[in-house]
Amino acid sequence: QRALPTPIMLSLADGTPLKLGFVGAGMMAGAMMRGLIKASTVSPANVVASDAYQPCLDSLSKELGISTTTDNKDVAKRSDLVLIAVKPGQVPEVCADIKAGNPNALVVSIAAGITIATLEASLATTNRVIRVMPNTPCLVGELAAAYAPNDACTPADAAIVGSLLGALGTAFKVKEADLDAVTGLSGSGPAYVFQFIEALSDGGVRAGLPRTVATQLAAKTVRGAATMVLETGKHPGELKDQVTSPGGTTIAGVHALEQGGMRSAVMNAVVAATERAKELGQSK
Repeated sequence: QRALPTPIMLSLADGTPLKLGFVGAGMMAGAMMRGLIKASTVSPANVVASDAYQPCLDSLSKELGISTTTDNKDVAKRSDLVLIAVKPGQVPEVCADIKAGNPNALVVSIAAGITIATLEASLATTNRVIRVMPNTPCLVGELAAAYAPNDACTPADAAIVGSLLGALGTAFKVKEADLDAVTGLSGSGPAYVFQFIEALSDGGVRAGLPRTVATQLAAKTVRGAATMVLETGKHPGELKDQVTSPGGTTIAGVHALEQGGMRSAVMNAVVAATERAKELGQSK
C-alpha cells in the first residue's frame, strides 16, 4: 500500500497552527477531515465543523475528536480557513454567516457549480476565496483535485490550500474556467472507474471465477495499471502496447472493447459531466 504524505502540520505565516473550519459535515467533508487528521496535517483540536444534522456531528466528534456546532458563524469565528461543503442552494446563506462571523477568513468552497463570482457576491470584500473540485479518494490519501484562487488571494493563501489538498493526494492549481472539465474528469471519474471495476469483475464471474476473487483481481489490476502510468511516466497507449502480443489474448480483448465503443463512451461521459457542471454554474 502506498505510504501517505510525510506529516506536515499546517501553520500560518507566524508559525501558529492553522485553525480549520468546515461548514457542512457530509460525506466529502468527512472524508477530508479523516484524511487530514490521518496525515497529521491538522490536529483534531484545531478542527471545528457545523452541520444541520446533529447525528452526523456527533459521529464525527466521537470518531475524530473534533469540535462541532450547529452555528456556522461560530465556525467562522474560530477558524483561519473555512471550507464550504454544503449543497449549492445553501451557499448564499452559509456565505452570509461566514461574512458575519469572520470577514477576514480564507474561504474555500467545494460546492458543485458555485462560481467564484457567486461566492464573492455573498462574502465580505476582505474574504479571500478559493474554489476547489475534490474527489472522494481523498479518504485513502489518493485525492485528485484542482483549485482556483480569486484575485484577492495571496500566493501564501494558494500555497496553504495547495498543501492542505496535497496532504490528501494530488492537487493542481488551474484557471477557474478549467474547473468544469476537472469536475467531469476527476470529480466524477471515481464513479466511472467503479463501474469499470464492476464490469471487469462481472466478466470474471461470467468466465467462471468466484465473485470475491474476481472483484479483488479487478480492483488490484486497475490500481496496478494506474500506478504504472504514474510511476513510469509512459503514455498509457505505450503501456498497452507492451502487453498486446500479435494474435494474443490481450489484443483480442482490446478489440472487443473497441467494438463496444469503450473509448468513446468514456470520453462522452467526461464531456457530459463537464457540460452538466457548466449548467449548474450558470443556474446559480
